[in-house]
Amino acid sequence: MTDKRNLAFAIVVFLAPVAVAWFGLSVPAAVGVVLLLLLLRWFVTLSGILAPERTPKLVLATISASHFVEKVRWSMDLLDVDYVEQTSGATLGAFYSGRSVPQLKVRTGIVRSVIGDSPDILRYLYGRYVHEDPQRVAFLEPTAERVELERKLDAYARSLQVWIYCYLLPDRDLTLHAWGVNNPATPAWQRVALRVLFPVQAFLIRYSFKTNEKGYKRAVARIEETLTMAEEQLADGRDSLLGGNDINFTDIAFAAYTGLWLRPLAYGGGMADANRFERDRMPAAMRADIERWEEAYPRAAAWVERLYESRPPAAGAP
Repeated sequence: MTDKRNLAFAIVVFLAPVAVAWFGLSVPAAVGVVLLLLLLRWFVTLSGILAPERTPKLVLATISASHFVEKVRWSMDLLDVDYVEQTSGATLGAFYSGRSVPQLKVRTGIVRSVIGDSPDILRYLYGRYVHEDPQRVAFLEPTAERVELERKLDAYARSLQVWIYCYLLPDRDLTLHAWGVNNPATPAWQRVALRVLFPVQAFLIRYSFKTNEKGYKRAVARIEETLTMAEEQLADGRDSLLGGNDINFTDIAFAAYTGLWLRPLAYGGGMADANRFERDRMPAAMRADIERWEEAYPRAAAWVERLYESRPPAAGAP
């Protein structure tokens, strides 16, 4: 209900200057319209307090195929908490509203909070649930060693974004498929917007991610540096990158990020299937990179595949 009220208010704000121009209102009348809009905004805010929207306590805002999303989604599935996944179309939120995913929307009574960025979401989940069941939440404990590794792995993930966009953007249909235009969970208006705005979004991504030859080479060097690190750490047969038999959120992060190129069947826990594309649909050079990495880093690839074999289905999976 609150979202609908906000949408209605946005439409009114958009139409207000049109009405002022159409009817040739005077300056005092235009000021009156502004004051009326401020009063309406206050009413929308107040209505959200007096008649709050009935929403789930936890809503995970996502792009289905995002590897940063998969890191949080998988962690929440292991934590076995009730949440609802809210799918959006690719980069629309980042470029047009300044909001990236994942985002965790938390409702506590009438209070609503939004937590962005995967590390912050995992810190919230640990703090929220550790007192209820410390053993169940232990894999999210943010020790200094884990947080430092997470920082390095997040840099690996950002390099993977550059790498994949270098290959996807020249193929409009493949990019749109990965963005969710064929995913029924993506809102219909966003599926239309993705198609219409593709040239603009492609330009913004090329500019933001530096998807040129230099950017590609730099990204691949960083990717292979991380894969080398993982290959060496896993050489002794350990179950966790940091040692020991129990996995933690850094293992989930590495598996989720690597899943972006390795593409295990359980990637997304069933929530990214509609965005999936197989290797025979990839550009030849992209397949060559993947095959080279599988050959050069067999332990890391096999370890990720094994981890995905035990990945539970996502909460909203069909």
